[in-house]
Amino acid sequence: MLSVVILGTGNLAMHLFRAFSATTGAQVVQVVGRNPESLRSFSTQVATTTDPTSIKDADVYIIAVKDDAIAEVSRQLNEKNGVVVHTSGAVAMDALTPENRGVFYPLQTFTKGKDIDFGKVPICIEAKEEQSLALLKSLALTLSQNVHEVNSEQRKKLHLAAVFVNNFTNHLYGIGEELCEKEGLSFDLLKPLILETAEKIQSMSPKEAQTGPARRSDQKSMQDHLKLLNNDKHIALYNLMSEAIKQVYEKEL
Repeated sequence: MLSVVILGTGNLAMHLFRAFSATTGAQVVQVVGRNPESLRSFSTQVATTTDPTSIKDADVYIIAVKDDAIAEVSRQLNEKNGVVVHTSGAVAMDALTPENRGVFYPLQTFTKGKDIDFGKVPICIEAKEEQSLALLKSLALTLSQNVHEVNSEQRKKLHLAAVFVNNFTNHLYGIGEELCEKEGLSFDLLKPLILETAEKIQSMSPKEAQTGPARRSDQKSMQDHLKLLNNDKHIALYNLMSEAIKQVYEKEL
């Protein structure tokens, strides 16, 4: 059984801890954090510490902290023999200071209170040493069969793509919810549409699935929409998105 130490106490750290706790191929032997209060949710289930000098020996050290803190936290592990990995999509592997280093990047959105089925999560791995890469693959396979070797440059672009399809899209959901609420309408009315849009791209490309007034270059509908908006940022975003869609399909019209 592979031994794991998790450094961090946030959403991803908790999701990883729960996922590993449900497997038989890996065991979290310690959770490390700076804040004793944040460690309380782990302390009844696993050893915890706030002392960098008391970090246990393990096969893998998973740094699950904000990107700006990764390098600093990794320096605490320079003398450890296990492979040290971070979980960021946007940070290069070489931001880590230990010689035996890698990346263990679960490509998913993690929110407190929302369970994740890790069996469906793509896990992107990278390592400096071939032996460490094999170890990380074994670790990832305890959680998911969807495991991919992805280098730092590829992962940065994959993370960028994820920002477009997740973070930006969710912001648009928020605007849709706001527009509904102003008219006393339930956002639930849009949820079947959201689900159908996500379902369609399981069997066709996003370009094939695109619909709407900008796709058809329906100028009247777009002008009518703009008249209904009274938020300058929403107007600018509507125009920007519509123009981007129109440019993709203008040769087909």
